[in-house]
Amino acid sequence: MNILIANDDGVFAPGIQALAHALRPLGRVVIVAPEAERSGFSSALTLDRPLRPIQIAPDMWAVNGTPADCVYLSMNGLFDFEFDLVVSGINCGANLGDDVLYSGTVGAAFEGRLMAQPAIAVSLAGPNVRGYNDPQDFAQAAQWVHDFIAGGLPALPSRHIFNINIPDVAELKGAQVTYQGRRRQSKPITTQVDPRGRQVFWIGLSGEAVAEPKKGVFGIESDFFAVANGFVSITPIQMDATNYDILMDLHTQFSQKQ
Repeated sequence: MNILIANDDGVFAPGIQALAHALRPLGRVVIVAPEAERSGFSSALTLDRPLRPIQIAPDMWAVNGTPADCVYLSMNGLFDFEFDLVVSGINCGANLGDDVLYSGTVGAAFEGRLMAQPAIAVSLAGPNVRGYNDPQDFAQAAQWVHDFIAGGLPALPSRHIFNINIPDVAELKGAQVTYQGRRRQSKPITTQVDPRGRQVFWIGLSGEAVAEPKKGVFGIESDFFAVANGFVSITPIQMDATNYDILMDLHTQFSQKQ
């Protein structure tokens, strides 16, 4: 099996190195990742300048672009072989709820959504994750991903991916299939004046999770709930954002006006 690994934290990030180490027993692992951190780029592709992939080690490439660029290049001519699976991560920080709209980790996985196997976005969630700088800090999460893939990936419809968040706890309680939760409105922006007298702005921090009751007849919990209680969260998410619950009603309303 040929496995492509990308991320949004950069090619030298400890999370991607831990993931590559853990997955090598499963087949050939190729890292293609941004040359520096590109968090928050979602599925953006670079269209205004050329991309320059640089091989920095065997099966390890750095790209002067976005996470989605890395997967796009890898699947469209950078290599003379095809990949069987795309894994994005391990992100340094959670990608829960509304985060998936902005996440470069999720964006890279979505770029691999047409693979024969489901593409996977993986994040490590915990209060101290940003302080990590050693692949060993991600070892437990990386091993969990290895076991998840080795055990046989559950089938997904086309254009879907798995968004996986692994809590940073001493011992995982297991895994839960979850739905995508919601965050409250982001924290206010912060404004400052730089040394040259110009006003600058910092985007505010993410809002807190919205407390929600159990969803659906099966009592499935949100991704926030699973991670907060020590479980790996496995959420199937899709590219198609159409709201089919209201599609026909809306179609009927517009048809009557014509």
